[in-house]
Amino acid sequence: MPEKRHFETEGEKGSFVPSSPVKRTLAWIGLVYMAILLGLSTVFYFTGKALMGIAPLLAVPGLIGLGVVALVSWKTTGSPGKKTAICLAVLCCVVALLLLPDGIARLMANFRG
Repeated sequence: MPEKRHFETEGEKGSFVPSSPVKRTLAWIGLVYMAILLGLSTVFYFTGKALMGIAPLLAVPGLIGLGVVALVSWKTTGSPGKKTAICLAVLCCVVALLLLPDGIARLMANFRG
């Protein structure tokens, strides 16, 4: 019967360090933008024209992500302060909510016949 191979040596056991919550949050924001870019390129390839005027819609995930990063950073490291993190998160969400209707209207204007 063959021996089982171990890929870790004795000294390397327990050397795995998981990513911080802030890095994981930034990775999720990156995945959202990757999905958006995939959708934009797919629309371009199938219709032959680019979607115009959707910058307000593209800012929404970044704004929400900035607010979430501020809150996660405050909860994990204590920096920025509690009031600053909450104010930044609320401000980012309010700006995102203000940009969302305009961005959706501009997106839908691209599909008019």
